[in-house]
Amino acid sequence: MTLDSGSHEPQHGADQRRATTLISTKAELREHRAAMTGTVAAVFTMGSLHAGHLALVQRARGLADHVILTDFVNPLQFGPGEDFEAYPRDLDADLALVDGLVDVVFAPSVQEMYPVLPPTVSVTAGRAGTILEGAARPGHFDGVVTVVAKLLQLTAPDLSVFGRKDAQQLAIIQRLVADLDLPVRIEPVEIQREPTGLARSSRNAYLSPEGRDQALALSRTISAALAAAPSVAGIRAALAQAVDRAEIEWDYALALDPGTLEQVGQDHRGEVLVVLAGRVEGTRLLDAAVAVATAP
Repeated sequence: MTLDSGSHEPQHGADQRRATTLISTKAELREHRAAMTGTVAAVFTMGSLHAGHLALVQRARGLADHVILTDFVNPLQFGPGEDFEAYPRDLDADLALVDGLVDVVFAPSVQEMYPVLPPTVSVTAGRAGTILEGAARPGHFDGVVTVVAKLLQLTAPDLSVFGRKDAQQLAIIQRLVADLDLPVRIEPVEIQREPTGLARSSRNAYLSPEGRDQALALSRTISAALAAAPSVAGIRAALAQAVDRAEIEWDYALALDPGTLEQVGQDHRGEVLVVLAGRVEGTRLLDAAVAVATAP
């Protein structure tokens, strides 16, 4: 299926729109990938696309000659009590949003991706996948790294872009690529925010207007932590104050080493990953930022 198209010749970093082709099989994906010349960027999504995803697509377009977007709700990353069937899906809306912006949308069925489910062989995220979000969602990151490893093999990109909002996921995928010597560059993209400051997320759709106001506690906490830098002690104090004051159900608000995901010590110098997770109206929301610690 080919959607309404512009130029058939992608141009690196150009604004021209291009033909977007929808495919659903791995054989089709390999065929299209083999025909691509120049650099290729991949954007992996679970659909329900929004402006945050478009920022990833735009970054990919600025860095590569061709862009492949995947639209696949991965069952392996859904844990106990998480309703895989209820996850929002609207492929037509997703296609309309990226039509002309990517070369290929790969939207396979579960059976196409996993002829045997669960797969006999999979990938583990190790200890990093069992803490923070991994503690709240056992097995989630093993599912993430398994599908990302498969998609990297299938799309064979020169680079793949990921948002910084899911900071733990980004760190784990960077380790996946480094530890397994995968020939791809992971390109982080800054968090996209609504005008209010709320980090853009598919989950925001579950919030009432009152809930959206309440959820601003996360972005305010991020702002307070960044304002308290460059001191680790200042960052931690700002996080503690925000947790005490904000009337949401906090899971964590931590200052971490971005490489190890362990909490930083008072003498830490360099980048500090500030990560937040909390629930508003039963919806789990994340936010994150990177500060730089230079002072005691």
